[in-house]
Amino acid sequence: MMNQETCIVVFSGGQDSTTCLFWAMKKFKEVIAVTFNYGQRHALEIECATAICKAHGIEHHILDMSLLSQLHPNALTHHALAVEAGGKGALPTTFVPARNLLFMSFAGAVAYNKGAKHLVTGVSEADFSGYPDCRDTFMKAMNVALNLSMDQAFVIHTPLMWKDKADVWALSDQLGKLDEIKEKTLTCYEGIIGDGCGTCLSCELRKKGYEAYMKSVNKS
Repeated sequence: MMNQETCIVVFSGGQDSTTCLFWAMKKFKEVIAVTFNYGQRHALEIECATAICKAHGIEHHILDMSLLSQLHPNALTHHALAVEAGGKGALPTTFVPARNLLFMSFAGAVAYNKGAKHLVTGVSEADFSGYPDCRDTFMKAMNVALNLSMDQAFVIHTPLMWKDKADVWALSDQLGKLDEIKEKTLTCYEGIIGDGCGTCLSCELRKKGYEAYMKSVNKS
């Protein structure tokens, strides 16, 4: 029988997934985090995720998804490739084909095992770099596929779907976790915790959102 008060959070230790973790902790009685080791550019992500879960007493599972690093070359799993934005209809070099398809499938398997009804992921169609597996239509289709594949009634929550980075900072502030997220998460492609290198694509997006949010706070 599925537990209505238990949720599985797909958790990387970055800004978005950490915001979702704290969002889930407010909404559900039991939160379980699932982190995927897929040969990502910086294993420090996993250490960040582990530290945050430990600090908040969250049950944490790390699953081996190293198969992803054997598939299509991308800048997240093939470290010799440069991180570059997409242009002329091309996706950024950081796009990992099938990543969210596999992540949600395995998170669904964990939910099945734990009897959890809810799954939470930090994908966004507002700041998604064009990744097709971050779109609302994909997540809705994934929800249907999970339910049909396991004969369950899972609910996938995407609390950041229509939020840009300024909105995500605003949500973290509403949750009372802005400082922790700013200082303890890893979003930087250069592997620097907190504010990061300040110049990579991910840091630029994060910094721009933070500045926009703080500007709006100072105006009010």
